[in-house]
Amino acid sequence: MPPSSGEDATIVWGKGDLPKQVVEITGGKKANVVFDPIGRATFEASLDSLRPRGLLVSFGASSGTPPPVEIGALNAKGSLFLTRPSIAAHTADPAEYRQRADDVLTAVAKGIMRPSIWRTYPLAEVSKAHADLEGGRSHGAIVLTV
Repeated sequence: MPPSSGEDATIVWGKGDLPKQVVEITGGKKANVVFDPIGRATFEASLDSLRPRGLLVSFGASSGTPPPVEIGALNAKGSLFLTRPSIAAHTADPAEYRQRADDVLTAVAKGIMRPSIWRTYPLAEVSKAHADLEGGRSHGAIVLTV
């Protein structure tokens, strides 16, 4: 699939062997960082896509919570780093949260980040938005408007 959002390459989950595709795209180096928003179904493939000392940011669970990790597995796969960020930890300090939000909005305003808005729904149709999310029909962010 050709890149569409400024990335060097795009891989569609389920259309092949993810770690093998990452190896091919990176010339054998694998990824420095993998952001995994899916969870259980993609967790092992995400770990196997990392270079030595790479970082896996596992933040989603749409396919279920990722499995427990045997600490020795991180060493065996190349001294990997793993984090499972939570919204509570990242919003605990209001001043820091505002600064980070400002950084993101500034990056969007400068064109550094380009949000992919799939669909906008009026708040009154929030149940339809949830149905689209749960049904796997969304292809980007869903925005609710008042």
